[in-house]
Amino acid sequence: MPDVIPLPDATQFLENRTFDEMIIGESASLSHTVAQRDIDLFATVTGDVNPAHVDPAYAATDMFHHIIIQGMWGAGLISATLGTRLPGPGTIYLGQEMRFRAPVSIGDTITATVTVREKKAPKGDVTLETVCTNQNGVAVITGTAFLRAPTEKIRLPRVVLPEVRVARHDATHALVARAQTGAAISTAVVFPVDAASLLAALDAASAGLIVPILIGPALRIRDVAATSGADIAAFRIIDVAMPREAAARAVALVRGGEAPLLMKGDLHTEDFLAAVVATGTGLRTQRRMSHVYVMDVPGYPRPLLLTDVAINVSPTLADKKDIVQNAIDLAHIIGIAYPKIAILSAVEEVSVRLPSTLDAAALCKMADRGQITGGLLDGPLAFDNAVSVAAAAQKGIISPVAGLADVLVVPDLEAGNMLAKQLTFLSGAEAAGVVLGASVPIILDSRADSAGTRLASCALAVLVARGGA
Repeated sequence: MPDVIPLPDATQFLENRTFDEMIIGESASLSHTVAQRDIDLFATVTGDVNPAHVDPAYAATDMFHHIIIQGMWGAGLISATLGTRLPGPGTIYLGQEMRFRAPVSIGDTITATVTVREKKAPKGDVTLETVCTNQNGVAVITGTAFLRAPTEKIRLPRVVLPEVRVARHDATHALVARAQTGAAISTAVVFPVDAASLLAALDAASAGLIVPILIGPALRIRDVAATSGADIAAFRIIDVAMPREAAARAVALVRGGEAPLLMKGDLHTEDFLAAVVATGTGLRTQRRMSHVYVMDVPGYPRPLLLTDVAINVSPTLADKKDIVQNAIDLAHIIGIAYPKIAILSAVEEVSVRLPSTLDAAALCKMADRGQITGGLLDGPLAFDNAVSVAAAAQKGIISPVAGLADVLVVPDLEAGNMLAKQLTFLSGAEAAGVVLGASVPIILDSRADSAGTRLASCALAVLVARGGA
């Protein structure tokens, strides 16, 4: 067996081995356990989107029957070993021969080992044997590296690398895919007279989610379509000049059974909802209407429902009871059998100085008495304690909900709207929103919503309209 020469601790400093110091037979190693983020980062940086590495459905039909990491990722681990361990800083990498012996899967721990085999003066050329082995000792890559070793001693502080977060939205993609498995649903689209709202409806139609009925000034709708390069010849247009009249006509279509879904276009929310809540002609039920976002937040291990961020400005306790129940019902529809609901406030203790904490305590007791069903409630909880087990433990909070929340119920619309936008614009969350509590689900897009959010919102509403089927 070749000698393994102890190398300097590389956790804080990088120190090289010069050509003169290197000994035939000495080795150095680096290990790394492969995670999904490694595949994502490598594919993002290199553009290597070979479906064997990034498409689970395709990979299941390939020779290995599951996702494997790109082969050259292992070569990168070898390069890192040469550049940071042996010889280390000052190395000039001249060439590499390698053979890929076995696939590398998520969860494998790969160790790259380089061993000095030959030294040639006067240029300082060195040949090293290179091998990557998995946790079972199986060689996955073998080969030979050729390099020019440093001649001067170097010891440098290790550079602190930036934190990199991978924004995957698998939950959102799964939601859309699930909604695509059934028949498209007729949808009354109110006043789609701008490109964003019209294309959102057409994208959802192309995805097989909805069959839009376009309600608004026909000439404007056709002009927007022409300007956007969109073909709307296959879709019904109901010519209505004004926004409120268009909303009323759409609600009438819903009440008449022609459209099981309602979608807001380019009109004020007040004008849109006026027809929805109109006494005798609207879509009211005994349940208070509320808006729920299903948020796909990078780094959070499950979909996160957030409510109410768009309808109820300062909800009463009675309003919050329905807001919570609406969210629970939606959680069931998207596959969360018994959701954990965190009632948010600024603190975790009940205080008469913070009415939201009193509401939180009351809601939990209402759930205990069966007035709210289908989920597990706790509150008041601050945001950090609702989503972070570590934060909850640090504050000594013992709760089956703390750190594990599926649903966040905010104190009022201001808090909810700001939280939703912070998660979207600062944390890279993707969101799907729907209004519940009316006789049909309502798609209430915001002007700032991305195309992805609009499509996901349509998919969510379709699932609600089908009752989760």
